[in-house]
Amino acid sequence: MSELLSINIGLDPDVFTLFGLLVTWHGVFTAVGIIAGVWLAVRLASTPRVDIDIDTAYTIGMIVVAGGLVGARALYVIENYGDSTSIDSFVDIFRITEGGISIYGAIIGGAIAGWAYGLKNHLRSAAGADAAAFGMLLGLAIGRIGDVINGEHLAKATDLPWGVIYTHADSPGFVHSFTVGATHPAVAYELIGDLVILGIIALMWTKLNVKSGVIFCSAFILYAVMRFGVSELRLDSEEPFLGLSTPQLVSVGVIIIFLPLLVFFMRREEPEHVSVDRTAQRRREQSRAERRRRLRTGA
Repeated sequence: MSELLSINIGLDPDVFTLFGLLVTWHGVFTAVGIIAGVWLAVRLASTPRVDIDIDTAYTIGMIVVAGGLVGARALYVIENYGDSTSIDSFVDIFRITEGGISIYGAIIGGAIAGWAYGLKNHLRSAAGADAAAFGMLLGLAIGRIGDVINGEHLAKATDLPWGVIYTHADSPGFVHSFTVGATHPAVAYELIGDLVILGIIALMWTKLNVKSGVIFCSAFILYAVMRFGVSELRLDSEEPFLGLSTPQLVSVGVIIIFLPLLVFFMRREEPEHVSVDRTAQRRREQSRAERRRRLRTGA
C-alpha cells in the first residue's frame, strides 16, 4: 500500500565522469548552493546595514567556503573513517566530489574561518555574520536538493503519501527502499526547514530593529532545533551517547553555546560608528530621493 502512495525517485545519482572525475547530483547542487549562498551573503554584506565593501565581502565569502569545505569533510571523516566503504583509506579522505560531507562540519568550519578573518582585519564581524547566515541557509537548502536525488541519507519507513522509494540500482537508498519500502524524505524536511528559517531571519532583517549578531545566533539556534528533530527520522548516523545521534549531540552543543551568545548580542551596545554611519546613510538616501523627485517634477 505504501508503495502505491509513495514518490518514486529513479534518477541516477551520478551525472557524468570528466577526466576521471565523477560528478554527482550531490556535487552539482552543492556547487550551485555555494555560488548562490556567497552571492546573497555578499549582497547583504555590502549594504549600509553591514557596510563591508564588496571586494572584501567576496574575499570573506571565499574564506568561509574554504573553511566550510574543510570542516564538512573533516567532520564526516571523523564520524565515518573505518566504518564506511567510502572512507577506509587515507586517499579516500580527499574524494570529496563523490559525496561524504557533514553539513554541520561545513557550518562550523565556515563560521570559524569567517569570524577569524573578520577579527584579524578589524571588520564588523557580528554584522557580517548576520549577512552570512542568509547565504548559509540558502546554500544548505539548494544543496539538499542533490541529497534528495541521490538518496544517500537513509531514513525510517513511513506510510505517509510523500514517502520516497529509490528505484535506481546505483542509488545509495536503493537497497534500503527495497528492504523497508517507502521512507521519510528526511533531507527534504530539512530543506523546507532551511527555507522557513531563512524566512524568519529575513523578517528580522527587514522588519525588526535587532542588533548585530542576533540574526546569526538566531539562525544557528533555529537550525539546531530543526536538525535535532529531523535527525530523529534518519538512520545514517552513529548514536554515541544517550541514544542520540552525532548531529543531535552537535545540535545540543550549538544551542548551549549560542543561547548565551544571543543574550550577549541582544544586550550589547552597537559600536558608535554604526549608528553614525546609518544616520549618514539615511541622509544620503533622503537626498537622492529628493533629487529624483525634483527631476520628475521639473522643480
